[in-house]
Amino acid sequence: MTSKKDKYKRFITFLSALLLLGVLTGVFAYIWYKYYSDAIVLPYYRRGNWVLIGIYCIITALFFKAYGGFKLGYLKKTDMLYSQLLSMLCVNVISYFMVSLIGRKFMDATPFLIMTAIDLVVITLWTVCMGRLIFIIYPPRRLVILYGSQQAAALVMKMSQRVDKYMICESVSIHEPPEVIREHILRYEGVIICDIPAEQRNDCLKFCFEHSVRAYIAPKISDIIVRGADDIRLFDTPLLLCRNYGLDFEQQFVKRAFDIVFSAVLLLLISPLMLIISAAIKLGDGGPVFFRQKRLTLGGKEFDVYKFRSMIVNAEADGGPQLAEKDDPRITPVGHFLRKTRLDELPQLLNILKGDMSVVGPRPERPELTEEYRKEMPEFGFRLKVKAGLTGYAQVTGAYDTTPYDKLKMDLMYIERYSFRMDIQIILMTIKTMFFPGAAGSESASVHLPAGENGNEDKHE
Repeated sequence: MTSKKDKYKRFITFLSALLLLGVLTGVFAYIWYKYYSDAIVLPYYRRGNWVLIGIYCIITALFFKAYGGFKLGYLKKTDMLYSQLLSMLCVNVISYFMVSLIGRKFMDATPFLIMTAIDLVVITLWTVCMGRLIFIIYPPRRLVILYGSQQAAALVMKMSQRVDKYMICESVSIHEPPEVIREHILRYEGVIICDIPAEQRNDCLKFCFEHSVRAYIAPKISDIIVRGADDIRLFDTPLLLCRNYGLDFEQQFVKRAFDIVFSAVLLLLISPLMLIISAAIKLGDGGPVFFRQKRLTLGGKEFDVYKFRSMIVNAEADGGPQLAEKDDPRITPVGHFLRKTRLDELPQLLNILKGDMSVVGPRPERPELTEEYRKEMPEFGFRLKVKAGLTGYAQVTGAYDTTPYDKLKMDLMYIERYSFRMDIQIILMTIKTMFFPGAAGSESASVHLPAGENGNEDKHE
């Protein structure tokens, strides 16, 4: 049964976030008044200072929100620290330039460096202390898993990694008598429903709703499609409308305009970096800098994707296409670094300018692999309702060894719940995974990298 204190969890986490935001803003206010307020050309009087401090508070809140820095008790402590550290760095860099703009010159950066160090101590203490408090108030939930096949084992393993949140105490087969299943459900704080027939799942959900029992559901493809439905209120009978055509015209227009501006500006800014990478690849083994390969995008259209070469030339000469393993000897020393930081994907900004790809969307897949996936997952083609992307929801929430079926679900979640705000958040999360590669998804023991026909293929997306 759901505990009464569960109703106050969001309120408690809100108060803790407010406390953190207040302390960080207070640190900035102290630094501003002590080192900068009287050093600018025309010092502010009262409200000008308050407005600047308020702007800092808002920027901090926005970055922490975007990176999940307030998700106390939801993210792991290390992920929380990664998110907060990156958020704090972004906020303080922006604030330094803002203060310099106000001062009409580059101001002394030392106080900002001191402030960043203090902020790091504050967020570390907050994460550790408040995390411990939340754990005491809300210990791991005792759960029972209701399964229909052995496929539930993978989900159990993943949830078992979060011992701070979940304690799976028992498993029950859906083939048990209904009264036995209900008796087990009522013993625990929640039930995990995984891979059981729709009719039986509906019965379990209604039972859980009636008795206020928390239910965790592994969604089917049809569930994800329904989540994107709109309510129809034309009649006294509720209807859900699934349009099933991907993005509408307005969404496509805004997305394409953003793609052009984003890719053009970023190409201009990182052109020196791309020249350095090109030189490193060329000096490494004398082979070609770029690699091209056929991929699929919107509507199943084929296009040539561009990447920096990260494998030796003719890596598949002995046996054709094959999966690359972790520490694959075919990956060059430069290639290891490029793959780890995802810098090998930068040439795809040219694909975005051409209109083959979008900044955010499902990662483009090879036609051959798409056909193979369709044999086991006929719904795999559903992800082609939008353009392929440089980054995507599956890339910032999954891991390298996430199954193709789970990544398909993530891609469909993105398509069905698309918004421009979601695109921005995915871009910000991509930056986080570049700085902290292990922060996204679960820890992976191995990395599967399909090798391309010329020896340079993507990570297994």
